[in-house]
Order: sequence, then C-alpha cells, then structure tokens
Amino acid sequence: MGGTYVLAIDVEAPTSLTVGALGELAFEEETYAYVGSAFGPGGFARLDRHRELARGERDVRHWHVDYLLGSEAATLEAAVRFPDADRECELAGTLPGEAVPDFGSSDCECGSHLLETPGLGALLEAADDAGGVLEADADES
Repeated sequence: MGGTYVLAIDVEAPTSLTVGALGELAFEEETYAYVGSAFGPGGFARLDRHRELARGERDVRHWHVDYLLGSEAATLEAAVRFPDADRECELAGTLPGEAVPDFGSSDCECGSHLLETPGLGALLEAADDAGGVLEADADES
C-alpha cells in the first residue's frame, strides 16, 4: 500500500549541507516537515528506507530529503501516513511552516516539499487534523 507521508525531522544544531543539485543549504535549529509520496513498488516501504538512512544504516542519497536525514544534526522524530491518498502537493502547501525553496519539489510545480515548522506539536496536530495516521516510533523499524 502506498500514499502520501510527512516526516518530522528535528535539526538539533544549525548546519549547512550540500543537497544534490540545490547546492549548499543552511538549516536552522528547528523542526522540519518533509512531504513525500510512496506510490511506486513497495509503497510505504520507502519510510523504512528513510529510517535506515536516518540511523546511519544507508549511505546512498536518492532524494533531497536523504541529505538532511543523513546529517548528524538531524533526527527523524515522527512519520505520518496518508494511505491511498495523493496529497503531496496539497499538504506541502497547507501544513504550517515556511517553505525551504525548491527542496524536494523538482518533479512538480510546488515551490517546496520541505517546511520549517513552528514545532513538532503544531506539525503533528495539523497532520492529524488533515486526516493523517501517526506511526508509532518513527525511528524504529
């Protein structure tokens, strides 16, 4: 099964990362929301891949978010699923926060799929209000 998902990523200290073709980006000490989709083979198994990368069990970066998840300054705090729903662009535009320009949106017309949020609680509340299903223990398989 696939659908749309939101990752809550805590950046624990200001950091700069080279993010693929986007180049060098600065990330503040904040909670970020990444909105992605998992409609290909394996569906939400993509979330397991993100968790493995965040734990340092993978090195290969395929998507912009992989560079952030692979940073020592970042922790994957939570994952929210929207099963069987293609809501990636909608959620990227309606969840609370300021967009990080061009991040994760190279295959659509959105300005970004990464938001600097007002905090984990506000993000999870908004995702719940939008009909998302919070996964228990996002950092565990």
